[in-house]
Amino acid sequence: MNAANLRPSPIAGAWYEANPKLLAANIDRYLGGAKLPEIRGEVVAVIAPHAGHRYSGQVAAYAFAALRGLAPSLVVVLSPFHDFAPYPLITSVHAAYSTPLGNIEIDSAALEELQANLDIPITRIANDKEHSLEIELPFLQRVLKSEFKLLPVMLRAQEPEVAQKFGGALAKTLHNKNALIVASTDLSHFYDSQTASILDHEMLKRFESFVPESIFEAERARKGFACGHAAVAAMLYAAKQLGADKVQTLHYATSGEVTGDYASVVGYGAAVVLNSKAS
Repeated sequence: MNAANLRPSPIAGAWYEANPKLLAANIDRYLGGAKLPEIRGEVVAVIAPHAGHRYSGQVAAYAFAALRGLAPSLVVVLSPFHDFAPYPLITSVHAAYSTPLGNIEIDSAALEELQANLDIPITRIANDKEHSLEIELPFLQRVLKSEFKLLPVMLRAQEPEVAQKFGGALAKTLHNKNALIVASTDLSHFYDSQTASILDHEMLKRFESFVPESIFEAERARKGFACGHAAVAAMLYAAKQLGADKVQTLHYATSGEVTGDYASVVGYGAAVVLNSKAS
């Protein structure tokens, strides 16, 4: 693939290891440390945090460990967009994402189909610096043993109406496709660990309720926080239409457990979204 068509990684060597062997070994160690509870049903999606692997990698591993044995041909990754851009929905103009573990081709046909199902533009930009989408990719590259294509979308818009429209269009696009969805989000930022735990468990409870509107209500009422709350809500709207009926939290921790600083922490949660009626 022409290097000009690759989205180069702006975070390898900082947010995670740039050395492929070290990166693979670290991710495998995180996955090995993820002791999952019993999961019953068909996995439709997962929710994973997106800090540097040193901070949230062990929590993220719980979400990705739930994908073991699956062989999707398409993986949708939904994330927030932390930088400024005057667009509600953003994707990459490049043909593939590059990580130290290799390149992941963007499914341009699926992206075009998604846009055709949606009356909100998905703007393609070059060389974005967004970490919250890319940070999940090496986990996918290690846990999924079959080759897959990527459908990456960053949601800058925080309005419930946008998440609902996007989720409906995504469900229509994924119907009858062998696909998985990853929603990327951290939880509360820079509260003491006790306060963070209260806020974060409230937000995780909103995720588990499978009522996307309640996620936005928690943000408005300052009862819980998630920087990717719109991405999670959009995923839930789509997942429900694709047959999912259950969100199961797999793990929760804070940055304090890595740094030792419990006075100002970031919360991380991992969850799996299931069709519990499917065997």
